[in-house]
Amino acid sequence: MADLSFSIHAQWSGTGKQGEGTVYLDGQDLIYSAPSSMGGKGVGTSPEELLLSAVTACYSGTLFRLLVKSGLPVEDLTIETEGTVTGFPLNAVFSKVRVHPTIHGGDAEHFEAYQVLTKTARDRCFIGKTIMGNVAYEVGNVTILEPAAVVSQ
Repeated sequence: MADLSFSIHAQWSGTGKQGEGTVYLDGQDLIYSAPSSMGGKGVGTSPEELLLSAVTACYSGTLFRLLVKSGLPVEDLTIETEGTVTGFPLNAVFSKVRVHPTIHGGDAEHFEAYQVLTKTARDRCFIGKTIMGNVAYEVGNVTILEPAAVVSQ
């Protein structure tokens, strides 16, 4: 198995919660700072949102691939992800990350099969595997939206 290497470039100015920075990602610049809910500037995104974004991006791609491979109908996915930080401010740590997948174009008659694959995706996504053991990483509500009936006149 090959080792892969990833790198980014970031710039930061200011001290503590009053600072802000920019992450430069292959043609996209993301401004970030501590969120206002944690006493920060609340400018741009936050490290907390970036962590949840990484988990969500990996999870959604893994789940879609598993659904297609299984033969279950799927058009696209939306994922709502929530993270809980405990011990703020002195010992802040993510204690829980929960994903809530919505499967568009699915078949509700196969709900149990979809539910199994939502948990399999959690267990196989390598970003999720990175946080497991340190954070409770859970699948929350699974929603299946069937295709709308096409009406012809």
